[in-house]
Amino acid sequence: MAWISKMSSEAFAELDALAAEGPIPNHIAIIMDGNGRWAKSRGKARVSGHREGVRSVREIVEACARAEVKYLTLYTFSTENWKRPKDEVTMLMRLLVSSLRSELDNLHENNIRFITMGELTRLPAEAQKEVMRATDKTACNTGLTLNLALSYSGRWDIVRAVKKLAMDARSGRISPEDIDEQLISSLLSTAHVPDPDLLIRTSGELRLSNFLLWELAYTELYISERFWPDFRTPELCDAIRSYQTRERRFGQVSEQLTETSGHRTSKKEQRINAVSSI
Repeated sequence: MAWISKMSSEAFAELDALAAEGPIPNHIAIIMDGNGRWAKSRGKARVSGHREGVRSVREIVEACARAEVKYLTLYTFSTENWKRPKDEVTMLMRLLVSSLRSELDNLHENNIRFITMGELTRLPAEAQKEVMRATDKTACNTGLTLNLALSYSGRWDIVRAVKKLAMDARSGRISPEDIDEQLISSLLSTAHVPDPDLLIRTSGELRLSNFLLWELAYTELYISERFWPDFRTPELCDAIRSYQTRERRFGQVSEQLTETSGHRTSKKEQRINAVSSI
């Protein structure tokens, strides 16, 4: 089953040309911001912005798969979002359920693996059920990995990891000397996902909003002035082209870089690639 796409042939050609222009990010993370402001600017209810935002998700997932991005992480619902008006939260959860139901077959037929991270037990039972169904059905797919951050925050994830370290130290399973970056990374929700190469934030805001605080240490940042419902394939291509112009030094100087691909594989990525090849 092919994608049911509304992208133009020009958009497909633009995506296909990206690989010849430079390295494609292995992992793109996106803070999808501006749904409410998009709706307000058009005199519409906030729900219309969220619904249009789902259309952007659909197109960006398709575009990343076409461009052969390996991982796409979307900041879908933060732990702070639970503080929003109850009616809006209820609507967002219903939209999550309906989107998963309508898109699951399409994701599976196109070899996309669906995963999530966050406090999933806080989601309504129906949403938890649909998340698990999508995760199970696509578990063996080998194309793009689509990772939704649901009821997630970076601080929550770090605190959770620290509690695990404290319990392990108290029980004698580890000593303080055992704690290093690799051990902490292994206890985070992203343990089996490489750190993002490129972070995109829409709507022009200049903050991380408690997203992937540990993992973004060396990630390239790209800020788009577009609200999320207006962020589509051309904007994604612009972000990737910006990434392709960057020199990723990881704390080194230019003369120390021996790779010519524009991407330096981290130790974490090497471990993940090794596991994937087994």
